[in-house]
Amino acid sequence: QLQASGGGLVQPGGSLRLSCTASEGRFSINMGWYRQAPGKQRELVAVISSGGTTNYADSVKGRFTISKANARNTFELQMNSLKPEDTAVYYCKTRTIIGDDYWGQGTLVTVSS
Repeated sequence: QLQASGGGLVQPGGSLRLSCTASEGRFSINMGWYRQAPGKQRELVAVISSGGTTNYADSVKGRFTISKANARNTFELQMNSLKPEDTAVYYCKTRTIIGDDYWGQGTLVTVSS
């Protein structure tokens, strides 16, 4: 089970930090954040491997940072310089070494003045 939190309403240019915690201690080869805006397909935002390698969508490079938190089984997404087009439901996902994917329930991020 994955629990995502940290979404909310923020003004353009503001910041939010999303957090995702796994309730079980299963090993994940990578952990990622995805988002889905109304009427659009779900898209990858950022991913971090178990070794710490990160990848970002071009639209968020330089503004978002994915990291593993100090808390066990938790990873985060720091979002800065938010834009209205970042408005979406954000989902966290982990993938096990055998390829099983686990999704969080989603947290809504709204960027609006």
